[in-house]
Amino acid sequence: MAKVTHLPADDSTCGWFHLAPPRTPRPAHAGHRSARWVVVGAGFTGLAAARQLATHFPDEEIVLVEAQQVGYGSSGRNAGFAIDLPHDIGADDYIGDIATAKMSLALNLQGQSILKALVKEHGIDCQLRECGKYQAAIEHRGIAVLEAYRRGLDKLGQSYEVIAGHDLPGHIGTGFYRQALFTPGTALVQPAALVKGLADSLPGNVTLYEHTPITQVEYGAQTRLVHAGGSLLADKLVLTNNAFGMSFGFLKGRMLPIFTYASLTRPLTADEQARLGGKPYWGVIPADPFGTTLRRTVDNRLLVRNSFSFNPDGASRQKYLQLFAKRHRASFAKRFPMLPDVGFEYTWGGSLSLSRNHMAHFGQLAPNVYGALCCNGLGVTRGTVTGTLLADWLAGERSHLTDFLLAAPGPSQNPPQPLLSAGVNMNLAWGQYRAGQES
Repeated sequence: MAKVTHLPADDSTCGWFHLAPPRTPRPAHAGHRSARWVVVGAGFTGLAAARQLATHFPDEEIVLVEAQQVGYGSSGRNAGFAIDLPHDIGADDYIGDIATAKMSLALNLQGQSILKALVKEHGIDCQLRECGKYQAAIEHRGIAVLEAYRRGLDKLGQSYEVIAGHDLPGHIGTGFYRQALFTPGTALVQPAALVKGLADSLPGNVTLYEHTPITQVEYGAQTRLVHAGGSLLADKLVLTNNAFGMSFGFLKGRMLPIFTYASLTRPLTADEQARLGGKPYWGVIPADPFGTTLRRTVDNRLLVRNSFSFNPDGASRQKYLQLFAKRHRASFAKRFPMLPDVGFEYTWGGSLSLSRNHMAHFGQLAPNVYGALCCNGLGVTRGTVTGTLLADWLAGERSHLTDFLLAAPGPSQNPPQPLLSAGVNMNLAWGQYRAGQES
């Protein structure tokens, strides 16, 4: 019996979570039970895997276990971009190898398609808008990144629009940026509302247990999962808990729990909306991956996301919230000088599961243990599609996309501690400094 060394411990101040339509959490598990299928982690990946397993095995019960409350963890804390295009931050043009990029595009589009269909079928109130995204730059280096990205999109045969700085206020209100590249295929969502809606529309043969953190695990012909109120015995275990998969004994030293931080304003008044101008909702990602992400939401709030920290145990740190809220205020003031009195209602952190080679794990981890782990910052679409495809594969179905995922090398090994923390923290500090005005 091995102890699970780290458990999710997110902060309580995520604006998406508190503003999403309320729901009644499912009870925690108590007692002892057996199940053929147990899925650990009810984010985008786990919800998709459980749903698809239930479809393939309608006469079997699928158990889905969540350590916190659905929508409270990483899946409900991102910026809400369901991105269609490849977004390889390790490549100069965000595209990289063209054959790999085409497969990534197909995966992202399938993930988008799955989510759109579920939102429509179940009437999930998550502010989904198919409005595209802007990738914007202010510095010369950022403009060069946009030019490289444009060349990559040309190679991939994808449409875009180059928008000059003087035209940008008509799109996003602010005249801060010198140039942007608009791509039409991204959908924007309220992520916590989407995750909550997906949980409440699961098939009837999925049993969801919330507030059930697994504290010990024993592997064998079956896997025994122990928690404070009892235990679960799984014939087949599916791990969809990203970097916490390392605490279950897999991919140790191969994933990086990197936290990023966001602040969300109060709703803008009618006068403030008029002063801002631009479109009623939009999303901006920075040319530099260490820069600032922005959103104007359907309910007329503005979101600012930037700053990073490496939290090896995957737990939130209050000191970072206080520090980075000040950075958010400075970034907001530079971009929206016409809104000096608009304050933030919420500031929160959320974890990204990254690997040094930008690769994920998909497939078997051990006998009767499987996983789709390490989405590398594309959890909305990539988590959805990999969870779905993993369930298909476990049911005996596979496609060219499944073969592509199975053939991937997986996350690379990290250096040992303390070199790891020193190196990651140095790279984060340098990247944020180098981002300059993009931050």
